[in-house]
Amino acid sequence: MAEKMVDKVTRIMKKPVNIRNIAICAHIDHGKTTFSDNLLSGAGMMSEDLAGKMCVLDFHEDEAQRGITIDTSAVSMVHTLNNDEFLINLLDTPGHVDFGGDVTRAMRAADGTIVLVCASEGMMPQTETVLRQALKERVKPILFINKVDRLIKELQLNPQQMQERFVKIITGVNKLIDSITPPEFKGRWNVNVNEGSVCFGSAFHNWALSVPFMQNKGVNFDKVYDAYNSDDPDALKKLRKEMPIHEVLLNAVVRHLPNPLVAQKYRIPKIWHGDVESTMGKALLACDPNGPLGFVITKVVVDPLAGEVCTGRLFSGTARKGDAVHLNMAKIDTRLQQIYIFNGAKREVVDNVPAGNIIGIAGLKDGRAGETVTFEPSEPFEQIKHLFEPVVTKAIEAMRPSDLPKLIDTLRKVGKEDPSIRILINEETGEHLLSGMGELHLEIIENRIKTEKKLEVKTSPPIVVYRESVTKKSGEHEGKSPNKHNKFYFTAEPLSMEIVDAIRKGEIPEMRIKKKTPEIWEAFEKYGWDTKVTRKIKCIANGNVLLDGTRGQVHMGEVIELIFDMFEDVMNAGPLAREPGVGVLITLNDMSLHEDSIHRGPAQVYPAVREGIRAAMNDAKPVLFEPVQVLQFEGPQRFMGEMSKLISAKRGQLLEMNTEQEFVVIKAKLPVGEMFGLSGDLRSATEGRATFYVTDQQFEKMPDELQHKIINQIRERKGLKQEESE
Repeated sequence: MAEKMVDKVTRIMKKPVNIRNIAICAHIDHGKTTFSDNLLSGAGMMSEDLAGKMCVLDFHEDEAQRGITIDTSAVSMVHTLNNDEFLINLLDTPGHVDFGGDVTRAMRAADGTIVLVCASEGMMPQTETVLRQALKERVKPILFINKVDRLIKELQLNPQQMQERFVKIITGVNKLIDSITPPEFKGRWNVNVNEGSVCFGSAFHNWALSVPFMQNKGVNFDKVYDAYNSDDPDALKKLRKEMPIHEVLLNAVVRHLPNPLVAQKYRIPKIWHGDVESTMGKALLACDPNGPLGFVITKVVVDPLAGEVCTGRLFSGTARKGDAVHLNMAKIDTRLQQIYIFNGAKREVVDNVPAGNIIGIAGLKDGRAGETVTFEPSEPFEQIKHLFEPVVTKAIEAMRPSDLPKLIDTLRKVGKEDPSIRILINEETGEHLLSGMGELHLEIIENRIKTEKKLEVKTSPPIVVYRESVTKKSGEHEGKSPNKHNKFYFTAEPLSMEIVDAIRKGEIPEMRIKKKTPEIWEAFEKYGWDTKVTRKIKCIANGNVLLDGTRGQVHMGEVIELIFDMFEDVMNAGPLAREPGVGVLITLNDMSLHEDSIHRGPAQVYPAVREGIRAAMNDAKPVLFEPVQVLQFEGPQRFMGEMSKLISAKRGQLLEMNTEQEFVVIKAKLPVGEMFGLSGDLRSATEGRATFYVTDQQFEKMPDELQHKIINQIRERKGLKQEESE
């Protein structure tokens, strides 16, 4: 009797050398999900004829309707190469920029990635973004140039022109890899046609080629060319049989992407900041199935039957059903109720899984993406840092007052399922706010609440999330505790934008610093900071830094966590309009504490620190920063005037303009506050012929003439006094 797929998977997952954890990433509509279907059909998990049409890994209704991937989905499959079986744990990720958070989270679980690029469109803004996310997590790439059929059928290029197109794409990808790759992998991670880390093909027609495959099977590009220009109706079917896409690509995955034993040696020091000489550190580096448990959650799905299922990567130890575990961020103990392996939309229950695999776990109550699950309290993994932050907010409320408890419960679940959505539930005012990456992101979430959670809701028009910063150094300001026995003295000043960018890009990790951290000192010294000052860095949060400038404070150890709490609290809601802070450097210069510890508890320290930091910021000439996105517009040349007119009407700034044949490519910077309805305006101005993509996002100081008006609008909306903003 044939061996069941689940038995095959559980057999191979005990051999980490034969495991490959991979993600598929690309620009929107470059063919990722169609490609995943083909890999599944090749592994015998679905019918060959349905591959590419079923989109098996898009299992939400809205994904099928919109024809885009919104959630990352996991699947385990088995591939045989040279009579050896390999387990491929595959993650299919979204391409739309609004769902980029899902890509970042998937990269934490993967060791390698297949980057898809459309042969006719070439490298696109989102291709660069996803590749950047992969390399930041030290995930090794290989390249698949998809939709080659379009070059032959639509653009009617000859083999020579096609080759030129391929060389241009490969050079572009390697140039990007070189610019982002860590120094130790420079040149070693480039994709190479002759070695087979570049494949060409058509996911839609189910065939692919690579140089080693051509040499091995004695086939070449002429066969492809002839098949598309042939009158034989079965020519493409024969092509599919002769050069099956799953075989070519999975051979490349097995040969060129690392197994967990190799990858964890260089990935762990980057994503885990604990002591690598400790028992936990050694187990993580060696991917040791007998070591302590080290599991990182990358996605939470709320299943109506199984409850919350946490998908993630098991870096060390063995996950067994019934084990008692500790959640390090939530600081709670719980038990592993079920262990799953993935089979497309189906989950298969297993008893235990060793290190090096991507698995699902049920029973981790309060588990969130980025959470580290261990047996004993331990140093958690580095926070999963997204390239873009939520910048658009909507207020949401239930249509029927009786549905309010259900709405709060649903919003909490939504926040777990998609951590790049920020949810603020204000128990006092009854206001519920959803913040997302863009209009589409919020629209999808709203739609899912209505259809999948069966809850009637209404939302406000979208509003923008601003940031607060300071423009000069303040004087010293005192924060006094309610009992008047504890005093803290703070100054505030602006941080350089290079540092803020380095924190945003993940070059400087956000963390509370409790021990010597030479890598953080070096990162700041690289930007010209004095060595004496870097030793005082105590907390980095949301692009803001706290320095400890005190000397000889005996009780510092007792209150430092409380100071961190309030520093983070003020950086989440600044003094101007209770918007998050960015680019603020706060220094604690001195403090005097009551001798008796009972008089310096949280109730006394919290208000003193909060008021001291706010007073210092108010004196440092605070200003609002607005989110600005760099967009790439593409459309026919004849609409160039219309497009630039639209950009300037929305307070946009033209950065560059290039023409390619009949097309024009415009790069421009637009404030997010002016971008609502942009896609509709662009469609009507260009007869639906132009498109735009987000390539970057940053915060910039808002024009002085708008500052006062916007601050007052926000304060009014939040129910704060107007005169405070003067």
